[in-house]
Amino acid sequence: MMIKIAHLYPDMLNLYGDRGNIIALTQRMRARGIDVSVDQITMGKSFNTDDYDILFVGGGQDFEQDVLLDDLKKGKDIEIKRAIESGKVFLAICGGYQMLGKYYKTYDGKMLEYMGALDFYTEGKEERMIGNYAFKTKEGIEIVGFENHSGRTYLGKGVEPLGTMIKGYGNNGEDGTEGVRYKNTFGTYSHGPILPKNSKFTDLLIELALKNKYGDVELTPLDDTLEQKAQQQVMNLYIK
Repeated sequence: MMIKIAHLYPDMLNLYGDRGNIIALTQRMRARGIDVSVDQITMGKSFNTDDYDILFVGGGQDFEQDVLLDDLKKGKDIEIKRAIESGKVFLAICGGYQMLGKYYKTYDGKMLEYMGALDFYTEGKEERMIGNYAFKTKEGIEIVGFENHSGRTYLGKGVEPLGTMIKGYGNNGEDGTEGVRYKNTFGTYSHGPILPKNSKFTDLLIELALKNKYGDVELTPLDDTLEQKAQQQVMNLYIK
């Protein structure tokens, strides 16, 4: 089996070491004998979503997101929407998550029209929401991470939250939701990076990518003793 990953804007969207998510994905696949390759899709470089099984975009500052909008609207936005609707696995972090939505309204009133790939929007505030946090997915997977964002995200129709908050702010600090989920697309505010801290969630993404490409598959279990201890330590120190 072979999985190809498209890493979007790795040179610009790598806040808090988000490229560690690529490392976690590749290592856990290779440990199972799954061939994996990663292509870096930078500004000015086009791509065809049919060539990839997993897409990933990290987080960045508002300035970087603004700069990337023009590049996205030169064809990458169309490919991203095709990938989402065809069930490709897509993980988007913080600023990358926000860009999948309809728009971002800054705290001083500037409107940034985003891709509109999913039905949600974000509004910025002066006060940032910062700290270690945790949430739970509908599968019962507990996820720990670190959030630092001024944007408040509000989900619309046809999408669901990635999880419900255990501790922290999440999407907006109001409704107890974190992230977005639609088909095999996942958006989250979790930096850290998220996947090395949360092996069960990493495996969920891998399994979904394999099923989308090959049909029914069953992942070979890995010894996650250290990974689970590390996650539990974060829970004990910062969450519970």
